[in-house]
Amino acid sequence: MKARILIVEDDVEIARVVRDTFLRDGYEITWATTGLEGLEDFQKGVYDVVLVDLMLPEMDGLALCQNIRWKSDVPIMIISARKEDEDKVEGLHLGADDYLAKPFSLVELKARVESLLRRWRRYQGADKTISERIEYLHGLVISWEHETVELNKKEINLTSKEYELLKLLAQNPQRIFSKEELYQHVWQQSDAEGTHTVTVHIKSLREKLSDPVKNPLFIQTIWGKGYRFIGDQS
Repeated sequence: MKARILIVEDDVEIARVVRDTFLRDGYEITWATTGLEGLEDFQKGVYDVVLVDLMLPEMDGLALCQNIRWKSDVPIMIISARKEDEDKVEGLHLGADDYLAKPFSLVELKARVESLLRRWRRYQGADKTISERIEYLHGLVISWEHETVELNKKEINLTSKEYELLKLLAQNPQRIFSKEELYQHVWQQSDAEGTHTVTVHIKSLREKLSDPVKNPLFIQTIWGKGYRFIGDQS
């Protein structure tokens, strides 16, 4: 097995051709037809390359790229019929590594994927240290490996959604996340009513972290925009 590729493409004809091409070369393929389905597949599996169309139902390709990049450095290639420079710039700015315009040659697609894989494997093999346990000021300790959170040496019992919210915020410190972004990423749904759900869970998370709203230690509200993690490592 060469590598694992996630294809997120709602055009059935194109997706089948791309899928079958890589299957013949020994790749393992997962195919999603919507942005939210692609995000769900990505969060459930482990992939070496992600191929993303821009114009997708439920969640567009740019939002999907952003959600994936918050969680992983996996290579992302945008494949789209939209050839405008601003789309390419925005896609690359949000974390995509390459951009291929439709219609495209399967030979070129395969060559670009192989190039992304070579760089990804070099990156994975590089000497880098990823801290699985982080200690913050004011007694907060998070273990990503064991999925535990402690405050003043006592473990906090977080729900799965509270933990995922904290993980997304803490792993992207100082970045402001809107309620809509948090709802899409953690609940994997696109729903205008979801912002209230986020508010309730953030409130509960703050209470468990003993984090006051007016003088926050960890999660800060940016009025009119969303939330960000401001905890300082000790």
